Amino acid sequence: MTLLRIDASILGPNSASSELADLVLAAWTAERPDEQVVTRHLGSDPLPSEAWATAISAGYTPQDARSDAQKSAVALAQELHAELVNADHVVLAFPLYNWGVSQHVKTWIDLVIAGADPGARLLEGKPVVLLVTRGGNYSPGTPKEGWDHSVGYLTRVLKEVWGASLTVVEREFTLVGVNPALDQFAELGAQLKKDAHEAASAAGKSLAAS
Repeated sequence: MTLLRIDASILGPNSASSELADLVLAAWTAERPDEQVVTRHLGSDPLPSEAWATAISAGYTPQDARSDAQKSAVALAQELHAELVNADHVVLAFPLYNWGVSQHVKTWIDLVIAGADPGARLLEGKPVVLLVTRGGNYSPGTPKEGWDHSVGYLTRVLKEVWGASLTVVEREFTLVGVNPALDQFAELGAQLKKDAHEAASAAGKSLAAS
């Protein structure tokens, strides 16, 4: 049994999304201490941004005429695809950046698709936990309602296109306590953090039981 964990934060030890992923993994490993965990960090070890276009161009080039760059890009796409489909459980910690997914996450998704057969249901029925963090508050009725272009896109890809059995855990106001302009929301921020941490631990236990 293998669990694949992918992080995408650029904040290192200060990452709220990685903190949630740690809680999921702690709950999972408490039930499955001997299972394999494969990790990839798209934030600290980003994929080459040009690899997707290069892999796609290779599809229009005879194999014996492909450049070294094309061969390398195709191999990377196939590696990422295999890493995902060979996992039995998947945990994705993808924070919201500039109102959408980061370039690191988009490159990963594009390369996985490039390494797969067209229309492949890569996660059919597979349990996946998606952890999303947002620095501000995008809830209904707030000034930023509708500005989150991350969760909808990721849900469409993971669940509707790839067929995952998806659980989403979200935490907002991660910048409370960091940005002084949000100090007035300290109590709400603390509650949202507590709720998200509890949801992440519960998701880990559920993942282990699946």
